[in-house]
Amino acid sequence: MSRITYVIKRIGKMDFSRMRATAKMLHKKTGKSTLWLLADMARCAARYNAGYMDYKIAEMYRLNDAQRRTVITRGISNEIVRRMNDKAYWHFFDDKTQFNQKFAQWVKRDWIKADGALTADALASFLNGKDRVIYKPLEGSSGQGIVKYEKEEWADPDAFLAQLKSNGPGILEEMVIQHPEMARMCPTSVNTVRIATLLGDKQEGIVYAFLRIGNGKVMDNVDCGGMAARVDLETGTLKTVGADKQGNVYEKHPITGTPIIGFRIPFFEEAKEMCLQAMRVVPQVRFVAWDVAITADGPRFIEGNSFPSHAVPQFAAHYPDGIGIMPEFRKFLDI
Repeated sequence: MSRITYVIKRIGKMDFSRMRATAKMLHKKTGKSTLWLLADMARCAARYNAGYMDYKIAEMYRLNDAQRRTVITRGISNEIVRRMNDKAYWHFFDDKTQFNQKFAQWVKRDWIKADGALTADALASFLNGKDRVIYKPLEGSSGQGIVKYEKEEWADPDAFLAQLKSNGPGILEEMVIQHPEMARMCPTSVNTVRIATLLGDKQEGIVYAFLRIGNGKVMDNVDCGGMAARVDLETGTLKTVGADKQGNVYEKHPITGTPIIGFRIPFFEEAKEMCLQAMRVVPQVRFVAWDVAITADGPRFIEGNSFPSHAVPQFAAHYPDGIGIMPEFRKFLDI
């Protein structure tokens, strides 16, 4: 494909209304002219395969060309996934029941498929002895459609079964109880460590790790208002401030007041080892972002992502010198 053809195709895919809205918002934040921001956004789209959200959260408007080349934009991330992950095997990660079966030794929790075939007897047996459970759509991402249920809500078994079926095909799981130290950061959500592994052409191992931290909701996902901080792979401590998708930065958790920089994740070495073992279970999917809960008994998988979000690893607050995460990926493969 010629450079001109590529640029024309990129322009055709641009969402100009959202670009304008983003440019107006950034104009208020930076003082730069809206017209300049729009032109620069279009330039980054053509040159770095960056969407308007990449431009915003990586703060590409403050970066020079050398720094911009170190950002993992949406287009670059998509290309990595296309190269590394055979789509014929994504179902082991995309379907939550298949994931729980395939990685059962590291999931370690009770669950049941909640679809049209779920019977009242099977549901009653599953709920017996539990005080709370969580429902997740069978396929989905960004925390969408996830609901937590308390024991009082299944006092009427028939009504609860009908409610579950109305939610659509999903999975019902017992709640993961996180380590007290993780709850000290934020008790309303299970704060998971996202650890990305890569079976690269140059080397194999862990590319990055971030702690995803809730901000008052059930989910820690950044698309649900949560934040993230970068984890030092050697020590398991947080080495950056928390940052969210709206550009807010937190030195302390806004609810609990827990300092973020320097916070140490329990069982981090065990979490790394678990991911390094799991990355070989489906070797056809070579780039996986694992969401790991830390319990009092050690790490547990929440899920694995065969199409990892590229948003968290490019928050500008995590790279104050403007050098993004691209150099870490280049240790594993040529990009």
